[in-house]
Amino acid sequence: MVTVAHPQAPLSPTAHPDAADPTAAHDTAAHPAAAHPATGTGRLTLATRHLGPNWYAAVMGTAIIAGAGSTLPVRFPGLRTACTAVWAFSLLLLAALLAARTLHWIHHRDQARAHLLDPAVAPFYGCLSMALLAVGGGALLVGEDWIGTSAAVALDAVLFVAGTAIGLAAAVAIPYLMAVKHRAEPGQASPVWLLPLVAPMVSAALGPLLVPHLPAGQAQKTLLFACFAMFGLSLLATLVMLPMIFARLLTGGPFPLALTPALFLVLGPLGQSTTAVNKFADTAAAGVVPAPYDQGFAVFAVLYGVPVMGFALLWLALAGAMVVRARRRGMRFAMTWWAFTFPVGTCVTGAEGLGKHTGLAVYDWLALALYALLVTAWAVALTQTLRGVLDGTLLAAPRR
Repeated sequence: MVTVAHPQAPLSPTAHPDAADPTAAHDTAAHPAAAHPATGTGRLTLATRHLGPNWYAAVMGTAIIAGAGSTLPVRFPGLRTACTAVWAFSLLLLAALLAARTLHWIHHRDQARAHLLDPAVAPFYGCLSMALLAVGGGALLVGEDWIGTSAAVALDAVLFVAGTAIGLAAAVAIPYLMAVKHRAEPGQASPVWLLPLVAPMVSAALGPLLVPHLPAGQAQKTLLFACFAMFGLSLLATLVMLPMIFARLLTGGPFPLALTPALFLVLGPLGQSTTAVNKFADTAAAGVVPAPYDQGFAVFAVLYGVPVMGFALLWLALAGAMVVRARRRGMRFAMTWWAFTFPVGTCVTGAEGLGKHTGLAVYDWLALALYALLVTAWAVALTQTLRGVLDGTLLAAPRR
């Protein structure tokens, strides 16, 4: 994310981590990579200094294009091939970002620690979990067309286990840090705070894809109910956090311009939880759980999903109006614009599931409309991000 003063570097609505590190951008003695700017390795390691965990949002936003497109209710010629190509791109993007973030932790540990101590940046560690999960889920949804089913299952299993472990750790560690170290004020409540809490919901929604590939019986039921438990964990934590964010918006006024797109993050737990309950119903109907639980999951998918999707559309309209207002007041591109992608994508998959379980064509049309919005937002965010990387503005030290 970016500061308001410097909307093309990683955002902190309060203070950037560099504020606690006066030597962040210029002390070559403290940072050996900066002492040898002429070498390729030196330039690369120096470029990763301000590469925060928020960059994983680009992986999430790319992977959801493939995942959501693969299950659209209407098939278009070449759509699946395009989705597979986008998934492959997300896999390469994930690998590159993991390597860059490893360099960040090796060569810029002071900055990495500062990120953890910044209440505006630390929640983005939930994005690492969701990036791993989104790419893993895409492997089974479309990636198997190119790499084969066995490789897709193996890749998804590895990424699902890693993503789930990181997500559960972030769901505990980040709130702990916020309570013990960050001490944020109520007026600083931000949709960004939802990120570590929604990560287990992504596991809940994508875990059922692996169930058919496990031995029948205990293994399948254990994974399904583990996903259901993570659904509850994330949902209840989100229900605690949402009132704080809504109250901050109503009583504190509009968010800073660069932070306004983050309002779309609220759509994440709404759309992802709707997706999850529909996936539970699909999995249970396949004979994984006995009656009456199989029918119970199907009923719950509709009784939960319909009202939650209604609230998601309300929030989409509100957040959209706030973004239009911010744009008219000069909001420029920032990495926060990636909030327009993954959260909207979860609403696409949620609408797809509701269309299947209710039989209502209106949800099919809603899924198509939201997917068109998703692809447009992704194209804009990707283009602007590539431009910012090439000209160096997105990797530069933030202005103070």
